[in-house]
Amino acid sequence: MEPKAHHVIIGLFTLISVVAALLFTMWLAKSSSDREWAYYEIVFDHAVSGLSKGNPVLYTGIEVGDVLDLKLDSDNPGHVRVLVRVEQNVPVRENTQAGLVLANITGSMSVQFSGGTKDSPILEGNLDNPTRITAEPSAFKSLLTNGEALLTKAETLLTSANNVLSEENTENLTVILSNAREASDSLLGSRDQIVALLQRMDEASQRAAEAAHKVSTVSDNANALLQNEGKSVLTNMSEAMQMVQQTVARMDHLTRDNQGAIDSGLQGMGELAPALRELRSTLRNLNQFTRRLEEDPTGTIWGGPSIKEVTQ
Repeated sequence: MEPKAHHVIIGLFTLISVVAALLFTMWLAKSSSDREWAYYEIVFDHAVSGLSKGNPVLYTGIEVGDVLDLKLDSDNPGHVRVLVRVEQNVPVRENTQAGLVLANITGSMSVQFSGGTKDSPILEGNLDNPTRITAEPSAFKSLLTNGEALLTKAETLLTSANNVLSEENTENLTVILSNAREASDSLLGSRDQIVALLQRMDEASQRAAEAAHKVSTVSDNANALLQNEGKSVLTNMSEAMQMVQQTVARMDHLTRDNQGAIDSGLQGMGELAPALRELRSTLRNLNQFTRRLEEDPTGTIWGGPSIKEVTQ
């Protein structure tokens, strides 16, 4: 009797569990059907690897719906149309952006909405006529694309590095390093001379600085001289030139006013020239007579020959 009673209890518990599960499923289905949804068709112009039916739809990281269907665009097979449903109370606006995000490390993808401002109209769509949204480029897709390009460049770089580090180039590099070491040893051996040269250069730079300072001082003094005394000299020269101009103007005015008198004076001086010549001749004769009178007064006055004394 006891085994039979145990089987009845087990069967009854199993029946109750199944009924409870069915009731819970029906409740979930009713709850899901009672929810109001908005439907959108997102167009992707790139591959949507990792995205499948049932994957979640996120809005700024919060799950607000799921993916219902995926299909290729009949007019452009390079595009993918993804039908999603979103809770109707979620404000998907015209400037809301849609894209793909990585859901987990297995590579599964989710659709994510982001952005949208209050002044932008809200998009409304139903299952028969879903609102179309063009997806933005996925950051993950861009990362993969850039990663492929980066790997290609890295491969090219490694190939070039392999060519550079050939046996011949390695030997040349070894020789260059050896020469560099010899040059560094030579520099170390000439360290004292280099230090002395640097000291002389430092002294020369100091002298050049002193000379520059002196030149600057001379320039300042010359500038001050030009600014002070130079201005006074130029002022005096300007005043002297003005006086000369005034004098010339007066002489010109005087000449114009006395032109007739000047012409008469010049004519009188021309007539005076013969008289001056006669006067000069008379003075010359008088000078000769005076000299003869000093030498021989008697002969000069009486006109006879002079008596010369005879020296005994």
